[in-house]
Amino acid sequence: MPKRRVAFWIALVILQKRVVGLTEKALDRFVTRARGAAGLRADVNVLVTSNAELQELNRRFRGKDQPTDVLSFPALPGLKPRYAGDIAISAEIAAHNARALGHTAGEEIKILILHGILHLRGYDHECDNGQMARREKQLRAKLHLPQGLIERTDSRRDSRPRLSSGAKPRHIAASKGQNRRVSNESTMESVSASASGRRPRRNQPQ
Repeated sequence: MPKRRVAFWIALVILQKRVVGLTEKALDRFVTRARGAAGLRADVNVLVTSNAELQELNRRFRGKDQPTDVLSFPALPGLKPRYAGDIAISAEIAAHNARALGHTAGEEIKILILHGILHLRGYDHECDNGQMARREKQLRAKLHLPQGLIERTDSRRDSRPRLSSGAKPRHIAASKGQNRRVSNESTMESVSASASGRRPRRNQPQ
């Protein structure tokens, strides 16, 4: 009798770029809390990395050859409901924005994660008449976080901090017959090596 293949996912939080006062364990706990608050039951992988990696992802999937602070990658429908997708964050831009806005880099990383989780939950602030902004504000209060990305965009569109692109490439293409997961074996392989073949979607101009 042939053995039945069992699908499984391991949700990962990877700090490839050091963030002062933040550990993978602490960030993993926050991701769990934020997912629960947002009503997202599926697993999420989070990669905190460099400007160079975010620039490569932004160029590859959005056609923008410049770094950005956060990108969210929804999973293919066939991988749901166990797995929601990936979030990639630039530690350098997060630290820069945190200094400019008067809070810690760790808080900024959490704000970016929450923003990405809401995108993976299905929100889109470009076309939802403020629904995502309202939900993000509620969850920031619940999670004790400072001002969020959408509010910054509305009030400081031309000011000094680099604002989120909110980019949400449509799907991650998994290798046929394999369960895709984030790996920390190399820089780009962590998110982008398994994300080829997708049509990106831009949620907000940078």
